[in-house]
Amino acid sequence: MPVSVVWWQQTACGTLFLLILLAAVFGNLLIITVATLDQRLHSPMYFFLKHLSFLDLWYILVTLPKATVDSLTGSTSISFWGCVLQVFLVVALACTEMALLTVMSYDRYVAICLPLHYEVIMSRGSCVSMVTCCWLSGGLSGVLHAATTFSLPLTASGELHQFFCEIPQLLRLSCSDDYLAEVGAVAVTSSLSFICFLSITLSYVHIFSAVVRIPSVKGQSRAFATCIPHLATVTLFLGGAAMAYLKPVEEVPSAFSLLVSLFYTVVPPTLNPLIYSLRNKDMKAAVKKCIQITSLDSLSSG
Repeated sequence: MPVSVVWWQQTACGTLFLLILLAAVFGNLLIITVATLDQRLHSPMYFFLKHLSFLDLWYILVTLPKATVDSLTGSTSISFWGCVLQVFLVVALACTEMALLTVMSYDRYVAICLPLHYEVIMSRGSCVSMVTCCWLSGGLSGVLHAATTFSLPLTASGELHQFFCEIPQLLRLSCSDDYLAEVGAVAVTSSLSFICFLSITLSYVHIFSAVVRIPSVKGQSRAFATCIPHLATVTLFLGGAAMAYLKPVEEVPSAFSLLVSLFYTVVPPTLNPLIYSLRNKDMKAAVKKCIQITSLDSLSSG
């Protein structure tokens, strides 16, 4: 459904959504392009960052284009299979991102705490295997939640008070009180998410313990500089998801609930490219070089 029922508010929201969508798509495509083309960025850290940007690109494309069109046209409907696909993709991409953020924290742990073994532990084959496991775990989580959610009978005329198919709102439309299957799916996903959170926390406990023992201030600053973007990304992603799924489900979501849903689905994919490009000297230099090359090509063709 549209975020607002007032036409000018719908138009304003649709225009804002469109601008955010364009910014997120451009930012993530830029990171993917730069990390692929620049030889200096062919390291495990940027390999994972490239996959994170690819994830964020699809994560925002799953929800925001539909919300933008709905806001600009006043549409209030979505097909059943379109809703199933949204649920599957949102859960799959979110769980994959959680796993990938865990792998990225492990990469930083090995780089800072075990630097002499970094090349062996984080070999190309190991990185590909870890990313593959992230995608597989996310895909299985998406299938699990989509199957359990839509195994429940849903009211045909029910109104979904959300700008995308969100599981808590879908369960509110169920004709049955037997949520055991979905509760089991949530328990499995929550347990895995907690393990990921615990792994990230332990990684950074070891990282910060190692960093404070670095004798030079420059060395400490450099180590922190590689960790701060990842920590910011984890905070945005986990903070938004926690606010969305730990609060009680409302019969008619308030404006705050809609903002929370927007926060965890839209803000991380939009801000992650900015966070990584601003805090990373190598990425800033690569982006600047890419823009300069593009500008020179445009002038030459003109």
